[in-house]
Amino acid sequence: MNAYAAMKQYQTVNVNAQVSEAAPHRLIQMLLEGGLQRIAQARGAMQFGNIPLKGELIGKSMGIVSGLRDALDLEKGGEVAANLDSLYAYMLQRLSMANLHNDPAMLDEVAALLRDVKEGWDGIAQH
Repeated sequence: MNAYAAMKQYQTVNVNAQVSEAAPHRLIQMLLEGGLQRIAQARGAMQFGNIPLKGELIGKSMGIVSGLRDALDLEKGGEVAANLDSLYAYMLQRLSMANLHNDPAMLDEVAALLRDVKEGWDGIAQH
């Protein structure tokens, strides 16, 4: 995992926290939390017809998912990292389609996938 890349991505999407002092495990948790928050906010903007805000928030969600993807260490992570890479690529595609088609169900799908990843990540003991 490239913790520096994750930290930089977290900072660029305006998620408030003490990023510079966070452990790498916590940085990923913060990215996952931020992604879920942005997707929920984008869904609300979509429901209220605020198209510019919806686009901005989906863009931030995509930035977070890209940051998660960039943080993967495909050499050391083996099959798990490869599967997460494919999952993150799928999430990016679905977020893009949700934005294009104003489809809240696609946002819900990505949020559910991200929650599953977060639950797994939260279950990993910090060393």
